[in-house]
Amino acid sequence: MRVAVVIPARYASSRLPGKPLLRETGKYLIQHVYEQASRAKCAGLVVVATDDDRIRAAVESFGGHAVMTRADHPSGTDRVAEVAAKLGSDVIVNVQGDEPQIDPAAIDRLAGLLADPTADMATLAVPLPDRNSYLSPNVVKVVCDDRGRALYFSRSPVPFVRDGEPDFAARPARFLQHLGVYAYRRNFLLRLAAAPPHPLEEAEKLEQLRVLGTGGTIGVGVVAHAHRGIDTPADYAAFVRAYREGESRRAA
Repeated sequence: MRVAVVIPARYASSRLPGKPLLRETGKYLIQHVYEQASRAKCAGLVVVATDDDRIRAAVESFGGHAVMTRADHPSGTDRVAEVAAKLGSDVIVNVQGDEPQIDPAAIDRLAGLLADPTADMATLAVPLPDRNSYLSPNVVKVVCDDRGRALYFSRSPVPFVRDGEPDFAARPARFLQHLGVYAYRRNFLLRLAAAPPHPLEEAEKLEQLRVLGTGGTIGVGVVAHAHRGIDTPADYAAFVRAYREGESRRAA
């Protein structure tokens, strides 16, 4: 399979404006993401999809590949689909532009899930760590069948345990937190982006429910650790500290 990693990146952010261009580590935040994605063995092409000339110029300054897109896309998925329509790749992996610590092996795992010809797309999950995460509407849960296919995604505590308490230590895990990274078959992505929102999607505010609501199939790979995104100034400060500590250890 020919695999392209597309990284949607926009300048506007309600909590952290100009996020892709933050540079306290000596590298743009978008550069960290680009370099991690480029380390994936499956990645035949890595491209940043943006509607901002400042981000395009930053990507090109470190030798990366950027493509300008329309400014009116309602979601990152739509931005990725615009780029995918012009590519000859079989599989498109959507990596968010604010995930500088994403594991390249996770990208390979995603693409590998589409070796199953019956899966339209793929995503990742991690075992839920505790009850607070299980109950939080800010933590998206996914329920899978015995083949590792997504049955449902929800902000509610699912699967709901009617009697007793959920066992978060059970293996294999039944209580899973969804990680917002996706791999799509190119043609399926183009159809998905052209489809109207589904009522389930609108109710939960989860794009992936457009797939399940219309009969699509999503393969789910369970990984041991979640990759942390950068949403707030505190998140970025923590990333900078971790990066500097890592650089110090490597130099020692």
